[in-house]
Amino acid sequence: MKYKAFLFDLDGVLVDTAKYHYTAWKRLADELGIRFDKTLNEAFKGVSRARCIELLAEWEGLSFSHEEMTAYADRKNDWYIEMISGLDKSGLLPGALEFLKYSVEIGIKCAVCSASKNTSPILSRLGITKYFASIVDGNRTQKAKPDPEVFLLAMHDLDVENSECVIFEDSQAGAEAGKSEGVFVVGIGTKDNIPSANIHFPDLAHLEMKVLLA
Repeated sequence: MKYKAFLFDLDGVLVDTAKYHYTAWKRLADELGIRFDKTLNEAFKGVSRARCIELLAEWEGLSFSHEEMTAYADRKNDWYIEMISGLDKSGLLPGALEFLKYSVEIGIKCAVCSASKNTSPILSRLGITKYFASIVDGNRTQKAKPDPEVFLLAMHDLDVENSECVIFEDSQAGAEAGKSEGVFVVGIGTKDNIPSANIHFPDLAHLEMKVLLA
């Protein structure tokens, strides 16, 4: 097979938790008196909590101390964790479980590559941890997408080359990170939202494996 490894972003690709992130960020922005909507939220996809706080400040010309940024990020995360406490397999996006199962069955190595520091507990609640030979999240990385660090760490874990991988992303930042390393990127979304991706599908249910294995 041409490809030996699939590298998946988490939110918006495998699981429907993006809506909880948005709700929590919206709540924080409202408390701080900062304008925030779903269009602006696109810039938050795939990046770290710290960077999201920086963006909120930049948009309004504000300056937060390190202590304030940490407190705001922790507050947002507490709300997010509360919202996902009841998460189960029903939160998986269409086709995600079937795609993972088949990938592993045919010998494709799988990794999760996410900025979220809550990746492991989310995978556990969804019951899909066993499908991943590598989990690289915000607890392991120092640099947020569009830096390719998260993907490079996964490739090292899986002992594969860039040309042997496919990245599945729902964010432009993630797609840019993959393309900067010459990796084939499948955009889960539209070309308007993820222009750097090589091909686009609404979800994994619409992606035929033969497109990747031809």
